[in-house]
Amino acid sequence: MQDHSRPGEGFLQHIPGTVPLVRPERHPKAKGVGVLGLHEGRTLLIATETRCAFARPVAGCDLSEDKLAASKRELPDLFCTTSYDEMLARPEVEIVAIYTPDHLHVEHVERAFDAGKDVICTKPLANSLGGAKRILAAGRRTGRRLLVGQSTRFFEPFRRQRALLERGGHGGLGAVEMVDAHYIHRMDWYYRKSPWVATETDWVFLGLSHPIDLVRWYLGRVATVHAVGRRSRMGAEFNVRGRDMYLVNFAAADGRIGRAMGHYGCHELPSARNCIECVIYAAGGTSLAQYHDMRFVKTGETASQRDRETGGFNPGELMGVTEDCLYAGRHYYFNSEVHGMHYGEFANYADTFARALIEDRPISPELEEGVETVCVMEAVRRSAETSRVVEVGPLLTEVGLV
Repeated sequence: MQDHSRPGEGFLQHIPGTVPLVRPERHPKAKGVGVLGLHEGRTLLIATETRCAFARPVAGCDLSEDKLAASKRELPDLFCTTSYDEMLARPEVEIVAIYTPDHLHVEHVERAFDAGKDVICTKPLANSLGGAKRILAAGRRTGRRLLVGQSTRFFEPFRRQRALLERGGHGGLGAVEMVDAHYIHRMDWYYRKSPWVATETDWVFLGLSHPIDLVRWYLGRVATVHAVGRRSRMGAEFNVRGRDMYLVNFAAADGRIGRAMGHYGCHELPSARNCIECVIYAAGGTSLAQYHDMRFVKTGETASQRDRETGGFNPGELMGVTEDCLYAGRHYYFNSEVHGMHYGEFANYADTFARALIEDRPISPELEEGVETVCVMEAVRRSAETSRVVEVGPLLTEVGLV
């Protein structure tokens, strides 16, 4: 993002109490990113310009001239066009980031793959089994790679929660016994901004994709789901096609269990429950990650030898430890705008994906994992529709994963 201020004008260059935003040095092989859909996609363009070492913004595409002009004001050197084919034809576009309505993702991913591009696709990857099958086939046919933009995974408390378990804390990932995740948010503003949300998809693929992804991330392969759902009064007012309230129970193939909840017509109480939360119950401890508040809460570790040597009271694993990054991280993650902007998460996943491409190493959630999550979401939708337990295995077979 360009800084047009001049010395002596008196504008703040750094917000006290936050970690300064300093763009890292660009990698010599940094991947050029072209963005399709410049609402949230504009956030990614700014994020890659200001926060990324391995990814750089090179192009933007949208049907709205106003959105193109807004992106151009922030990034004067950006190539802008209303033609997706024109953006795909540019050799400097190595990664296509897709932020279009859900029901258009399949076509847009296929066209990017066929043009020889790797892809970042915002969640959900697809909102039907048929669409997921097409994307998987296109990826296998072309050999291109794809990252699903599951932004919650890349938000600071959720990164810290995962890192704790990956380094063996609370017994490690194998000690996770139960996962409880939710995403609750009043969405009347969204229906007014994007009317297609009410008619062209289902909230199981929209908001509920966040907690479903978190549950599946920790449990691994899900064997069965049992869901109930209904349409809220607010959802009825906007003629929502499906359900905007869900409660879901999951059983993993290895017997571990999880739960997800979503409500998109509620009156929120953020001081009591954050918009998105994930509680991990592991054999060696419990942890909670929260969004928007950027808190990570965890039980302490068993008292160490050093702790014992100090004498006196030691709460050990009974102690609750809170890591609060909100004030330090509000500029990196929210750009000091509304708490809910995704600058930090988008930068984190774009840079991680671009680096993985450069270094030829795996990353999560890539194509097959994203398709598996679509299968779990479809199982949830079917279960809520029939009030029966649904097995996920046959859906994995139907799309070609097993």
